[in-house]
Amino acid sequence: MANRIITALDIGSTKISTAIASLEEGKPPSVIGVATYPSQGLKKGVIVNIDDAINSIAGSLEAAERMAGLTVSSAYVSINGKHITSTNNKGVVAVAQDEIMGDDVFRAIESARTVSIPPSREILHVIPREFIVDAQGDIKDPIGMSGTRLEVDAHIISATSSALHNLVKCVQQLGLRIDDIVFSGWSASSTVLTPTEKELGVMLLDLGGGTCSITTFVEDKITYSGSVPFGGANVTSDLAIGLRVSLEDAEKIKLNAEELMKVTKSNDLESDATKKRKSVLGQSEAKEDKKKSKDVIDVSSLEIDGVNTISKKLFNEIIEARLSEIFDIVIRQVEQSGNETRLPAGIVITGGSAMIPGITSIAKKVFGVPARVGYPKGLEGLVEEVSSPAYSVVQGLALYGSLDEGYSQTRGQAQRQQSSGGGIFSRLGSLIKNLLP
Repeated sequence: MANRIITALDIGSTKISTAIASLEEGKPPSVIGVATYPSQGLKKGVIVNIDDAINSIAGSLEAAERMAGLTVSSAYVSINGKHITSTNNKGVVAVAQDEIMGDDVFRAIESARTVSIPPSREILHVIPREFIVDAQGDIKDPIGMSGTRLEVDAHIISATSSALHNLVKCVQQLGLRIDDIVFSGWSASSTVLTPTEKELGVMLLDLGGGTCSITTFVEDKITYSGSVPFGGANVTSDLAIGLRVSLEDAEKIKLNAEELMKVTKSNDLESDATKKRKSVLGQSEAKEDKKKSKDVIDVSSLEIDGVNTISKKLFNEIIEARLSEIFDIVIRQVEQSGNETRLPAGIVITGGSAMIPGITSIAKKVFGVPARVGYPKGLEGLVEEVSSPAYSVVQGLALYGSLDEGYSQTRGQAQRQQSSGGGIFSRLGSLIKNLLP
């Protein structure tokens, strides 16, 4: 039997990442092709130009196909943006027989889906948080249990219809069938967070170029999903203004600053040894040179016209000011939903902007809890190609697809299932294992 091929498309504001994985029964997905392509036609996670977006997606997809040596026909696709919202709702049904069957679970989930949402929105996911059988809660899989009343406590994630339909249109124009559309925060959580973190309580921030998706867990249950329209691109813009360089040069500085700081420090140590041997310089001059070298970052290797060094203090101040503002917005948004932000397991930051220098220290200061950078794991094959935080979502999509067994198990309305080529609810045992955190 041929291995199943899973394609993951992470469509972001600044880059499109594609991973193609081969799935052999009983094994994790094995990456056989991966590519990243600059994103155009998207702003803050939302498509604003269909043609440009199609070209960007095609560039990433075709490069991954060349590496894998095959052509794909379907894909799991990420979605993000400030239009993403979430709520929690319960569904209750009477059990038809003495034993709970898959159909009972399906009906309970459908009952939870009947939450009131505006006509301009569509449901992305209905994620069971727990099942309750005759008042007995904390049940993960009720199939086979005895009872007369089945209740599900579900987390519901929705998106605007326009954002969804434009995304579907772009992918379908490339001849791809959409297996499912997955909120980027939910996708990344499966490959970045540990079971202990989810149990204790944790907030995952997927910080991309134009957006920051937010996902929180408490007692191993997803409690909040959302997004704010700010990301690494805002940091780059601030650096360009503050350092008086172009956006392109500011991006280079942002991406390379941490390594350049290490090089500058290494050069400082070497010059100190030289100064000790050359006492003719005098103590005061040596101290002054040392102070100056510690105050700057040598960026000459980046070949920025007219700029050889930048102020380390100014660089750090710009970074901290913007990231602190983004984190403050996250706190306000989550707390306005009635959820807690000071969670015991702290903050996990992933995504393409997670490697900004000093980001964990700033997060600790703003949130008042521990913080770490989240690296994705769980795949085999070309794992080095997708090991950075920038690939957390695409890795999560591949893992999601491996559990999904080719079915769209969290789909919202049947109309969108048909329009996007996804399947319908099936194999309820697999459904529950896939959807529960």
